[in-house]
Amino acid sequence: MNYEKMAVTVSDLNTYIKNKIANDEALNAVVVKGEISNFKAHYTGHYYFTLKDDKSLIKCIMFKTYAQNLKLIPKDGMKIIVFGGVSVFERDGIYQIYVKAMEQSGLGDLYEAYEKLKASLEEEGLFNETRKKKIPINPKIIGVLSSQTGAVIRDIINVSTRRNPNCYIRLLPVPVQGSGASKEIANAIKIMNEKQLADVIILARGGGSLEDLWPFNEEIVARAIYDSKIPIISAVGHETDFTIADFVADLRAPTPSAAAEIANPDIYELKNKIAVARERTRQALNKKMELLKLKYNNIMKSKVFLDPLRIINDNYLRLDNNVKEITNSIKLKQKDSEKKFGLIVSKLDALSPLKTLSRGYAIIEKENNIVKSYNDLKDGDIVKLILTDGKKDAKII
Repeated sequence: MNYEKMAVTVSDLNTYIKNKIANDEALNAVVVKGEISNFKAHYTGHYYFTLKDDKSLIKCIMFKTYAQNLKLIPKDGMKIIVFGGVSVFERDGIYQIYVKAMEQSGLGDLYEAYEKLKASLEEEGLFNETRKKKIPINPKIIGVLSSQTGAVIRDIINVSTRRNPNCYIRLLPVPVQGSGASKEIANAIKIMNEKQLADVIILARGGGSLEDLWPFNEEIVARAIYDSKIPIISAVGHETDFTIADFVADLRAPTPSAAAEIANPDIYELKNKIAVARERTRQALNKKMELLKLKYNNIMKSKVFLDPLRIINDNYLRLDNNVKEITNSIKLKQKDSEKKFGLIVSKLDALSPLKTLSRGYAIIEKENNIVKSYNDLKDGDIVKLILTDGKKDAKII
């Protein structure tokens, strides 16, 4: 049998299948329900995603013409109902649903579990910024928990060796997806801590669907990260992928390469900073020395160093002059006070009754009271005459 003549090209076969499907009215208008996975919004405005259930999946595409009219924002884990037609993409030989409309039928089971666990752990305090540990500035050993093969570990090694050749990368291989992966990841974190295998840990894997990243959404991994004494950088998925491990970790990096950059200081940049700091310190010290030298020269030229006793003798002279001035001031004050005192005494003396008596006057007392009026006396009164040199009794006649 000549199979060469019977054979058709791949393009012919794909075209034939496409025509068969196109002629099937049941496939031209289908309504299918399922859960979104591997959703990608292309920069052109088209949506690419996979629609799946627990047993199977089918690829879907929604062109910008239809996508721009959607009232919902599709995302992984969302349960939806789509309307469209099935056709074959001839170049790749795959059939897919060309979606014209979709509506949400409910959140996917995984997404619901994710939100429920996230809310519970957040309320418990596992996401609190206050308990997050600082990433060491210059770690000697970086522990990596990831797959032993693949781009992730190669990227981490390349970035680390480029930035800091002296840093040692210690890989503890763990499965990053699939059944049992979460337990092995949690156990690896525990081993790293118990044996003190690293100064900082990078928990890493590439991007993927919600299902692929699910081990990093398990509670056992979240609690292992929380209990770790060694700081942990989470680098799971890509920039738009957030897992529960990201929220619990001490720091979240958008990609494994970014995690390596965070963990490893750029040794050449540090050397440059040290050199700049050294030069600035040297210049500052030189300037300080010049100022001190200038002060020293000024001091050496001063009188203190040329004639140390001169200042002391000058102060002695100032002290003597001050003493003389104070003494003279006291004497003048004393004379002025004596003069004022003499004037006051003279005034008191002039007003004194004794002064009046010395001029021939007398004071008359009656019954120990001074007589001031003629009417205070009557015949027969016995009074006392007070003179300048004594006292005498007298009778009024």
